[in-house]
Amino acid sequence: MATNHVLLDGRTGEGGGQLVRVACGLAALTCQHVTIQHVRGKREGGRGGGLKAQHVASLTWLAKVTDAQVQGLTVGSKTLSFQPRRSPAELGPRNFDIEAGTDAASALLILQAILPFVLFAGNTENEPIVLNIYGGTNVHWSPSYEYVDQVLMPVLEERFGIRVRRELKSRGWSLGPPSRGHVALVVQPVPRGEPLRFAPWPKHTCSSPHQVCRIDISIMVPRSAHALVQAELLASLGKMYHGVETQFKLVEDSGHDARWSILLVGHSQDGIRWGRDALFSMPKPAKLKSTREEFVQLACAQLCRALHKETTQAGTADEFLQDQLVALQVLAEGYSTVSRGGPTMDEEDVLVEKLERLEVRNGAEMRKEKTNEPFGNGSTHTTTARWVASELLPGAAFYHGGEIVKGVGFSV
Repeated sequence: MATNHVLLDGRTGEGGGQLVRVACGLAALTCQHVTIQHVRGKREGGRGGGLKAQHVASLTWLAKVTDAQVQGLTVGSKTLSFQPRRSPAELGPRNFDIEAGTDAASALLILQAILPFVLFAGNTENEPIVLNIYGGTNVHWSPSYEYVDQVLMPVLEERFGIRVRRELKSRGWSLGPPSRGHVALVVQPVPRGEPLRFAPWPKHTCSSPHQVCRIDISIMVPRSAHALVQAELLASLGKMYHGVETQFKLVEDSGHDARWSILLVGHSQDGIRWGRDALFSMPKPAKLKSTREEFVQLACAQLCRALHKETTQAGTADEFLQDQLVALQVLAEGYSTVSRGGPTMDEEDVLVEKLERLEVRNGAEMRKEKTNEPFGNGSTHTTTARWVASELLPGAAFYHGGEIVKGVGFSV
């Protein structure tokens, strides 16, 4: 039964769907009543404010499994009240189908919203939970399935011990003709009574721990453009990453000129991953301001530069990964570090050791961050996720620009 009421202003920080997903995901997990006013209040205009189909789909599922009392759970709603009444320990069924509502509603953002609850819904038999999520897999303002498969999920397993088997059954695009995607997942929950635990990043095995040693490339574009895209990516990457191995992990026909999706994943010798992807349509001839070849060349070069910017920041996570790990950091036991740049991994290890020895002094480098508003280093999505997480789990503590987190050690 919910015992605490958290009131959030949906215009705070990034003011979009991330705030809703983190708040309701943690509220469902911890059985807290949360009310969000001005939902997605910074998404007025072209993208529209209020709840979207993917929010309604994920929250409807969470409301059902928690027997929540809800108000405002409709597309376009600007105020949402979510009051769960059952904990994840009470979840009985192990197999679920979740419909996103529209082709443009991201199946992967639905997963992001419900994953904390699912992770702690283990039973005494330690049975996995099977999720079939129907919705978009290549959608604007959302990670692609390939990003989740190649970047997010491996990091969840390596750093938090989270095991999720996944399969792309069909691809769903927000561009071109209507199409419905299907992602099948098998999630192994955390054992009853156990918290998540963070495994530190590997110690350096080379002089430059963030040096890229391999780049994986996934291409989902019209078949007629495969050779051109491959050539342009190799040319651009070759200028920025001299002598670095490149692998084409996926080359797939998107089936329509409105559907172009490319993912680049850089790997360091020490197991760090950085991902950067692009989703776009080829402009129609009347609107194309250059040749088709020049447009592809520009798009590929921009994507390669974006990856290069990530890999040269000397961080342990890219911009999109960092914000998705915040909720897990606050739930985990003990200290965890996820950085987009700044100190090296060795320096972060020293800072964590200082914290563990309680060597935190007022005004010192390791002061505890204030959490009354979005804070710390990183994107507005990351700083907002920290603020929301601290509102739901005030026992968590943040240090060093929010990149070092002492979690609450949550378990059921």
